[in-house]
Amino acid sequence: MTPHLVRPTRSRGVARLLLAGCLAASGLAAQAALDVGDKAPAFTIEAAQGGNAFRFNLADALKTGPVVLYFFPAAFAIGCTIEAHQFADSIDQYKQFGATVIGVSADDIDTLKRFSATECRNKFAVGADADKSVMKAYDAVRACKPDYSNRTSYVIAPNGTIVYQYTSLNPYRHVSNTLAALKNWSAKP
Repeated sequence: MTPHLVRPTRSRGVARLLLAGCLAASGLAAQAALDVGDKAPAFTIEAAQGGNAFRFNLADALKTGPVVLYFFPAAFAIGCTIEAHQFADSIDQYKQFGATVIGVSADDIDTLKRFSATECRNKFAVGADADKSVMKAYDAVRACKPDYSNRTSYVIAPNGTIVYQYTSLNPYRHVSNTLAALKNWSAKP
């Protein structure tokens, strides 16, 4: 007689309810709380680019043009590495709009120094938000795993207004969507 693995129906039902609640709470079906037209919260954060640490200040960056602020769950995770490569590969397109790109996660600065040099390919900065204050201000904390950020991207105009926001754990559309948003923003009088 062959033994059969039996999964209790009740456990599957509970797991499905927990997953559904977690997905709903994580914002996968909803928009981020900060929306187009909202004022972007000011912040200064320890950041790294090309393996070197510095202080990134949003207000200073906005003086030179728009800012693409993207939150990612964890340096060196598969999806975050894919997304960093895509931003790095597209940095010249962002520069055509005068845009600064910065990624933010709850990783420590030493981890982000390595990530900025390898996965970001020295092309843009990543910020260490250990206390999650920036993630909270931008409603980018992942509901099911509050030690991590959700994958959320914002485009912020030089006047500090959010002109685009997008939340999806899928890393593949953040670059194309933010570039399209910059193109639309730059075409407006």
